[in-house]
Amino acid sequence: MARISKRVAASREGLDRNAIYGVEDAVKLLKARATAKFDETVEIAMNLGVDPRHADQMVRGVCNLPNGSGRTVRVAVFARGAKADEAKAAGADIVGAEDLLEQIQGGNINFDRCIATPDMMGLVGRLGKVLGPRGLMPNPRVGTVTMDVAGAVGAAKGGAVEFRVEKAGIIHAGVGKVSFDDGKLVENIRAFVDAVAKARPTGAKGTYIQRVAVSSTMGPGLRVELGSVTAAA
Repeated sequence: MARISKRVAASREGLDRNAIYGVEDAVKLLKARATAKFDETVEIAMNLGVDPRHADQMVRGVCNLPNGSGRTVRVAVFARGAKADEAKAAGADIVGAEDLLEQIQGGNINFDRCIATPDMMGLVGRLGKVLGPRGLMPNPRVGTVTMDVAGAVGAAKGGAVEFRVEKAGIIHAGVGKVSFDDGKLVENIRAFVDAVAKARPTGAKGTYIQRVAVSSTMGPGLRVELGSVTAAA
């Protein structure tokens, strides 16, 4: 049986793992028990009543967190000419076309978000087996295939978080840092849950959002009362 460290044991002390907390109380408890020596990420996990093996039950989208994610996001953009200049002016970290393709094919993937103009997708399509498994493939459904590259770069840098349901019907994402004010974390959590609720697929039957939990990177998970994060739950 694996041993539990003193730090983990201390973070769990006094918690009822079966308790369900209002989102404000959950955030307070989460922050109080985040004792790592770095600024831990606040993470959300949602159990959805979908089977993503069916195309009409796939859940995917993007949420623009109102208070940002607290992460430094490196953005790569596939574009040429004026659009490449626009991406650079907006703060993109890497901009290119064939040269960027060769860089990625060589295993140099030092970015967190990939954006492309529609005319570049013939080129980007060759990278499907490389970028797809990493969740980096540009997709018009989440705003990463667009002519508005400046807007897409700004959103990525400002706290846009992509989400995609996993095989077990779970979505998880980072929604801020423990250093954020309580109110800002609550606002980000509610915005994320709202974005997932609005992405409900046509094939979803019954209860769509079944469970919500939050945690810090090194802290225990806390179940959250659905009614405290979304009226649609």
